[in-house]
Amino acid sequence: MMAEGEAAADIAVDDRRERIVSMVTEHEFVRVTDLAEIFRVTSVTIRADLELLDKQGAIRRVRGGAIPAKPYRPVEASSDAAAGSAAMEKTRLARHAAGLVACGESLIIDAGTTMTFLARAIVARADLTDIIVFTNSLQVAIELEPAIPRITVLVTGGTLRPATHALVDPLGAPMLERIHADTLFLGCHGVHPEHGVTSEHLLEAEMQRRMIAASRRRIVLADSSKLGRTGLAPIHPLGESDLLVTGREADPAIVTELRAVGAHIDLVD
Repeated sequence: MMAEGEAAADIAVDDRRERIVSMVTEHEFVRVTDLAEIFRVTSVTIRADLELLDKQGAIRRVRGGAIPAKPYRPVEASSDAAAGSAAMEKTRLARHAAGLVACGESLIIDAGTTMTFLARAIVARADLTDIIVFTNSLQVAIELEPAIPRITVLVTGGTLRPATHALVDPLGAPMLERIHADTLFLGCHGVHPEHGVTSEHLLEAEMQRRMIAASRRRIVLADSSKLGRTGLAPIHPLGESDLLVTGREADPAIVTELRAVGAHIDLVD
């Protein structure tokens, strides 16, 4: 017969594993180290949990953590993979950015994983009404759909890039050339004191430059891993951004350098 303490431990284990599955589903990626800290157990224990849940088909075990149990699709540096270890930080950035939106605003929302989280955070703000969103991201549009009609969603059109679910040229720009939006939320590959905000793809960078020209206020969302990094394609100098939103995890030295060249930064806990 099982002792009372052993039964209680088993219940705690089951509860922990259920919560792990819920967290993976919500955040799309969770790290072993984060889970160990949250549940106050060792990384070895969490790895054992993830291995079991993977065998049960509840999640999929990947290097460093776990992702939802979806069919694997090998794609070029996909935005799904890019969510990676920064998913929880990106969620915090998205909630902070959604708090900067006011009723009646017109928005441009870029493509990328952080922008997907932003779309969810905007939908979660039930107080927001009369919002117009222009986006070149199919994923962002889908995330915003439940909030129609209080949010009007317009998709730019263009050629689909499967890696990021983004629509780019040819034919991606005409809508952006005809609007003047209140606020742009921009993603990026890197933010560097000298090289500014950059992308890793030339066609996406071209769309992002058009978004800048079509907006009054420009807010860059970049998780802390992107600070100090430079991508292939320049988007704009730091001085053309009104605000950079990043995580408190950011290297203080890089933050100081960025501020020294004029960047306005919100560090999000």
